[in-house]
Amino acid sequence: PRAATFKHVPGLSAALLWETAPGQTLDAVADLSASSSSWVPPAGGSNLMLVTFPPDAVMMSPGFDPAAAGGEYMQLLPGLAQTFEMDSPGMHTTDTVDYAVLLDGEVHLELDDGVTRKLAPRDVVVQNGTRHAWRNRSDKSATMLFVLIGAHRVAQP
Repeated sequence: PRAATFKHVPGLSAALLWETAPGQTLDAVADLSASSSSWVPPAGGSNLMLVTFPPDAVMMSPGFDPAAAGGEYMQLLPGLAQTFEMDSPGMHTTDTVDYAVLLDGEVHLELDDGVTRKLAPRDVVVQNGTRHAWRNRSDKSATMLFVLIGAHRVAQP
């Protein structure tokens, strides 16, 4: 596994637990543990990730340095960090189908149209390459398990 603990966003942690390559076969004698350079799988590949989100208040505190946090994201989450929008903090879009399960805590899913949905433990969300953000409006951390399956995005006419 590859783990990332963030200094500039206290309480944020991410672990890339497993990945499969495109075309992976069951009889392959290979180490499928996380080893690629990207936290977003290529089309046909998959990633299993565990992420702990601190309360949003961490990013609202007077000592929070967004530039330092952004640099840390780029260093620790290659491939994923580049999908985040500068003008809309937290919003991102990946070329993946995502299965997300809230394991602990409470989190809000913010969708592209501004609609938010509050999730409780064991709630499951399936994203199909949609623009979204995860918001932790509570006063304690929230932990989620994600399976990202890489896909090709078809351009809309």
